[in-house]
Amino acid sequence: MQVNDAITLDERLIEERFVRASGPGGQHVNTTSSAVQLRFNLAASDLPEPVKQRLARLAGSRLTSEGVLVLQSDLHRSQARNREDARERLRALIIKASHTPKPRRATRPTLASIKRQKTAKARRATIKALRGKPAED
Repeated sequence: MQVNDAITLDERLIEERFVRASGPGGQHVNTTSSAVQLRFNLAASDLPEPVKQRLARLAGSRLTSEGVLVLQSDLHRSQARNREDARERLRALIIKASHTPKPRRATRPTLASIKRQKTAKARRATIKALRGKPAED
């Protein structure tokens, strides 16, 4: 399965099971297995290690302890469209995981902004202090 120009997935790592679905379809849903449960073996895949780690973080509870990513699709009435939807969701997850996040650079507020903040805070404190009852002599 082609994800993008750089990433191709081995079809042997993708397993699809067809199960009974809830959702649209009326009484037809009760008799056919139109939902798709797609299982992708992330642990055995040849994805780069940083992509695997980011994908595991993105997958969250959809990742089993054995390293298998499980996606379920039952949005559509037809099995083919659910299969297509599950594969597209897997592709989107891998594409999102393949983008390296921009590194965060620690920054510091400027001295002028700190001074402005302190004077504004002091001004506000005096305004609030003047709202109280007058002191008794």
